[in-house]
Amino acid sequence: MIIKTEAGKTFDTDRDLSAPERHVLQKLFAWSSMATSLEQFREKRDEALEKGWNNSGSVSQSAAFRAIIVELENKLLKRIRST
Repeated sequence: MIIKTEAGKTFDTDRDLSAPERHVLQKLFAWSSMATSLEQFREKRDEALEKGWNNSGSVSQSAAFRAIIVELENKLLKRIRST
C-alpha cells in the first residue's frame, strides 16, 4: 500500500514498514475511523504496539511508521472537529 501524507511524503508499506508494523497499522486504520478522541486512538495504538503481531511482543516503531501515525492522528482530529 502506498500512503501519501498531506506534507507530500510517500511511504510504501511493503518497503518502508516491517511486517509487525504493517499488522499494527491495519488495526490503527480501523481505530482511526472509530475512535471518539485522540486519547482513545493513542491508547489503542499503545496497546497494539505492546501486544505486537499475534501477541509476539512489542513492536519497534520506525520513522516511517511514526510519520504515518502522525498522519492518522491529524485526520482523526479533523474528523472529530468537523462533527
